[in-house]
Amino acid sequence: MSEPFFARVYALLAGVPRGKVVTYSEIARMLGRPNGARAVGWAMRSCPEGLPWQRVVNAQGRPSTVARLPDGKLLQQALLEDEGVIFDVAGRLDLGLYGWRGTADG
Repeated sequence: MSEPFFARVYALLAGVPRGKVVTYSEIARMLGRPNGARAVGWAMRSCPEGLPWQRVVNAQGRPSTVARLPDGKLLQQALLEDEGVIFDVAGRLDLGLYGWRGTADG
């Protein structure tokens, strides 16, 4: 995947507000690549420091695997809880309530 695509992923991620989340597939759709969720995942593996990586969850509303961090899922959930996001006992959040419906344009 090209660097410009990664840069677009990061620019969109920077606009996700505190207490909101977006899925990999939603980012891909917003960027005009409806089948590009895996490419978004690759971009997230190299997410620059300072971006709210914790706000990207999987399509089931669960924390996603953060391979580069020990206990990444637990850390992601804790960071989102600090933002006011509530998880159910199965470890899912309500995408209808917390999902961000932004666009690639802001």
